[in-house]
Amino acid sequence: MADDQKQNQNQSEGQEQAPQNAQNQSQDTERPKSAGRRRKRTIRFVLLAVLILAIVIGIPIYAYYSVRESTDDAQVDGHLVPVSSRIAGTILEVLVNDNQEVQAGQELVKLDPADYQVAYDQAQAQLATSQANTLESQENVPITTITTTSQISSSTTQVQEAQAGVASAEQAVHAAQAKVSAANAELEQRQANYVKTQKDLARLQDLVQKDEISKQDFDAAVANADAAAAQVSSAKADIVTAQRNYDQTVAQLGQARARLATAQVQQRQSEQVRARQQAVSEARYKQAQAQVRQRQADVEQAQLNLRYTVIKAPVDGVVSRKNAEPGMQVSPGQQIMSLVPLDDVWVTANFKETQLKKMRVGQKVDIEVDTYGSSRTYHGHIDSIAAASGAKFSLLPPENATGNYVKVVQRVPVKIILEPGQDRDHSLRPGMSVTPTVLLNSGTNNAQ
Repeated sequence: MADDQKQNQNQSEGQEQAPQNAQNQSQDTERPKSAGRRRKRTIRFVLLAVLILAIVIGIPIYAYYSVRESTDDAQVDGHLVPVSSRIAGTILEVLVNDNQEVQAGQELVKLDPADYQVAYDQAQAQLATSQANTLESQENVPITTITTTSQISSSTTQVQEAQAGVASAEQAVHAAQAKVSAANAELEQRQANYVKTQKDLARLQDLVQKDEISKQDFDAAVANADAAAAQVSSAKADIVTAQRNYDQTVAQLGQARARLATAQVQQRQSEQVRARQQAVSEARYKQAQAQVRQRQADVEQAQLNLRYTVIKAPVDGVVSRKNAEPGMQVSPGQQIMSLVPLDDVWVTANFKETQLKKMRVGQKVDIEVDTYGSSRTYHGHIDSIAAASGAKFSLLPPENATGNYVKVVQRVPVKIILEPGQDRDHSLRPGMSVTPTVLLNSGTNNAQ
């Protein structure tokens, strides 16, 4: 009974609490719905705030990196100046050490100058000999001219004398010929007189036999006949003499003409010899001058070789890779050390080809050196962009036309020059790794 009463009592309490529970249940149902709506609004606000924050932060970041290109495939480059001997010799003294800073013109190494000093002295002696020969050849030129001119004058005089001798011989021939003609005429006259006297004698002989004339007249006629005969003989002798004189003058004329021909030949030979002798003399003088110039060149070369015994620094820099020691034999072109000029360094950056779209010469570059980190930033600008990718300059460049083609992004070297005064303390060394950042909105890019 007691259990039934409790059950009824519970039922009555349950009936009384049913509306209240229904009311509470409805309240509980509305409470999660409102909480869900609030949670969704909160999520929306959070997402919106995150989006706004992302936009606010992303835009500057995008604006910052969109105008910058960077690479860690970069290093400091510089000149490596080889120092070598220009002559063969023995090292006497090494005046520098590794990593020592030197100035242009500073003495680095001294070679033994003894052999080159002897060669220099010999070259000077040969030059003096050649200069003396040149002076002698120079003096011979006017002497030869004077001698040949005198020979020509003498030969001309001889020709003139020979011509005068020919003219005189011709006159003598004419005179001798006239004497021969006169002697012949005299002979004819005397022969005619002799014939007349012979005829007179024959007539008188008949008369004297008849005593028609005196003996004295006959003797006179005989004397006249004998005298006429003697005159004929004398005329014949005169003809012989005149003919002999004529022959002698003709012979003398031939000799005079021969002397004239000889003198004329000598004159022509003298004129020809004059030109040749003068040409030979001038040629010898020019040859002597050329030999002097050659000896002067030998002296200058010997002087240069003597000067090359002291090896000097060609540029300012730091001594590196020194392998010169006293007593070592060196040959021409043998490298004995290197100089690194730290005043002239630059950066070679190997950018990907996809990074070169907006890259131009003259754009500014910020450079961080791995050695110093972000504590020090160097500034420079793009000087030039290589004409080909780095792979094209490799020992075995790739050939995409053979085998299986695999596309690889190529890298192109870009030369970056530091701004003046960026490396006054020479902190940068060739080979150091750097990270350059190109400002694409600077330099020539602004005008585009």
